[in-house]
Amino acid sequence: MTTTSPLFSPVTIGTLTLPNRIVMAPMTRQLSPNGVPGPDSATYYARRARGGAGLVITEGTTLASSAGPEGAPHFHGAALEGWAAVVRAVHAEGGRIFPQLWHVGAFREPGKEVSLPTSAAGPSGLDGLGETIAEPMTTADIDRTVEEYGRAAADARRLGFDGVELHGAHGFLIDQFLWPHTNRRTDGYGGTSAGRVRFAAEVVAAVRAATGPDFPISLRLSQWKMTDFTARLAETPQDLEELLLPLADAGVDVFHLSTRRFWLPEFEGSERTLASWTKKLTGVPVIAVGSVGLAPSDFETAFAGQPMEFAPVDRAEELVENGDIDLLAVGRMLISDPEWPAKIRDGRTSELQAFDPSALMALV
Repeated sequence: MTTTSPLFSPVTIGTLTLPNRIVMAPMTRQLSPNGVPGPDSATYYARRARGGAGLVITEGTTLASSAGPEGAPHFHGAALEGWAAVVRAVHAEGGRIFPQLWHVGAFREPGKEVSLPTSAAGPSGLDGLGETIAEPMTTADIDRTVEEYGRAAADARRLGFDGVELHGAHGFLIDQFLWPHTNRRTDGYGGTSAGRVRFAAEVVAAVRAATGPDFPISLRLSQWKMTDFTARLAETPQDLEELLLPLADAGVDVFHLSTRRFWLPEFEGSERTLASWTKKLTGVPVIAVGSVGLAPSDFETAFAGQPMEFAPVDRAEELVENGDIDLLAVGRMLISDPEWPAKIRDGRTSELQAFDPSALMALV
């Protein structure tokens, strides 16, 4: 059948035109031994491209100076050859793919110890609970890290990726600079909203300089953190505008707004979502994400051992139709059901497979 859903109309990000508006969301899988993605990673991502995702964004890939969970893929050294194979496999299916560049900074899971190199100390050396776990980054550390993002992005372009995403969400390094709770600096990288956004803007500018004007840059942002679902970077639309405009000016082509429920209003007094506000304030295309296809839509119940049933995507279609969002990222549903986009496109909703946490045990 021929779909009339706006989710399956073409869309352009920078100079890249995608065949539809469904994005495979980045999802950490920790299944790359020694940080090197293997043939199973290539098959995994290619299968989602074949299943109809207009854009694939990889799981977070760590930079050389970043710590990271065991099994998370790297984006340096021997891992680059593995990523080249992933790109070839996705392109063979007609897909488009961005790597997500990830620096965890001063992050640790509550109750777990982590070894951090000094260059990964974060703006103030504070974890998401506000506890000191390292020394604050010096300006020399900051400069080196900004340059490292640029090198990694240049590698992404050399390997054939179609663009790049910067992980600026969930309490990791870029977000640590943006969040007053973890950024207590009083120099030019803190103290005010302009100071807190400076590091992120410099990273974006370095990536743009390293890749040229025709290589799309996505930036993922969130209010919530891994350690605090209620955290907020912006309490008002004005706060959000002060955060976003320097990033748009630095070269962001698309903002990827991570929320727990993509359809909920972000600020009191308006029905606009976080993604919708971002598009209104910047004029830059946006990706909405958060519990797409899941019901109930809580993170906690999704991983409590109970399979989750799919929910309609009517609200996402409405937001696209109204111009409030441009793309929709799908996460957990694409782990259990690689053909989720094609089934939605073709009206085969009776064939949709519920998300089952057991699917997280392997790359298939």
